[in-house]
Amino acid sequence: MTTASDNSAAATISRKSAQYSLGTRIRKGTATVTRWLHIYLSMVSFAVVFFFAATGITLNHAEWFSRQVQTIHYRGIVPPSLLHESRDQQPDKLGIVELLRNTHKIHGSVSDFRVEDSQISISFKGPGYAADAFIDATNGGYDLAETRNGFVAIINDLHKGRDTGSVWSIVIDVSASLLVLVSLTGLVLIWFVYKRRTSGLILAASAGVLCWLVYRAFVP
Repeated sequence: MTTASDNSAAATISRKSAQYSLGTRIRKGTATVTRWLHIYLSMVSFAVVFFFAATGITLNHAEWFSRQVQTIHYRGIVPPSLLHESRDQQPDKLGIVELLRNTHKIHGSVSDFRVEDSQISISFKGPGYAADAFIDATNGGYDLAETRNGFVAIINDLHKGRDTGSVWSIVIDVSASLLVLVSLTGLVLIWFVYKRRTSGLILAASAGVLCWLVYRAFVP
């Protein structure tokens, strides 16, 4: 015959079982989702990780590739129609820029365009690339120096986001966000690997402390 105490004990066990079952499901679900995110985010960001890792080395040793720099000099004349005819008129900036682009295959964005009394100076900038033109405002004669720093300089500037434009800036932001998510999902995953959790967290903390110690001891 079932007593009230037996019913109470059975109800308590049932509640604990339900709670345990809910907690287990949450942990398993969290582990599954985190593992899925970690794997596929790692695959998506593989090229990003490889690119920024490789260019980190080339950036740190830029002197290895200094011989790739090539400078070419050009001379020419800007038509009078593109220059100001009096001191009160401004030169045709777009026309002059397009003239230099079409004549000498100059690329990169215009980073500076200065108009002075007797000289006009224009600077073009791009990843691993620079071109500077100096135009005599009185007769239209110009000197143009184009500098190509080579493939390694291009990828180094892409790494730094220098002279790369707004779209590439977004690419860098997205790439950085992916790397942060991969790192965080990896940290969450270690909590579900009970045999390796303590050692993994100690190793992660030790690596952080080691980097800080190297910074304090060796960075001026």
